[in-house]
Amino acid sequence: MQGARRKTSAASNSPAPRAEYVAAIRYPDGRRDMFHIRNADSLADARQLVISEVGDVRSVVIAQRR
Repeated sequence: MQGARRKTSAASNSPAPRAEYVAAIRYPDGRRDMFHIRNADSLADARQLVISEVGDVRSVVIAQRR
């Protein structure tokens, strides 16, 4: 009796790709900047990464890249 063959794909062994985010920030003095975030687990994590990197900001807008 032969054992059942199991099909495996390369995609099932690799982790799912992480989402990428883009952030638009405005500083208190009116300057603005854009950031691309690749190592965030969530939108909230992306926001924390940006704020920890730049410090004091007036506003932050973050969106998932598609």
